[in-house]
Amino acid sequence: MTRAVVDASAVLALINRESGWQRAEVEMSAGAISAVNLSEVVTKLLVIGGTSEQVEEAWSALNLQIEPLDTARAVAAGLLALRTRRLGLSFAHRACLALAIELNIPAVTADRAWSKLDLPVEIRVIR
Repeated sequence: MTRAVVDASAVLALINRESGWQRAEVEMSAGAISAVNLSEVVTKLLVIGGTSEQVEEAWSALNLQIEPLDTARAVAAGLLALRTRRLGLSFAHRACLALAIELNIPAVTADRAWSKLDLPVEIRVIR
């Protein structure tokens, strides 16, 4: 059973051993991630100088369930735009939140701004 949906920021905190990485590691146990957030993680790791082999190694070690972005999930993420605009949330952020709402499980992030959201989902900030 999936326990939480993780945002790219939480995954990157764990991989890069940034503040809150220990909590991210606990939260990711039996966790899921949107394919959109996976793409964001891969992009960020390559931008900071990682090779495709290093990215694959880091990613496979996490053992997260990857959830596809289908039509319903894309629409749900889009529908969150007005409710999250004041905080400047990206499409990837909204994809994470929409998935957590759909699965009725917490969303985990390193982005403190999410704690200001009024959405029907528990938000766990790792730092």
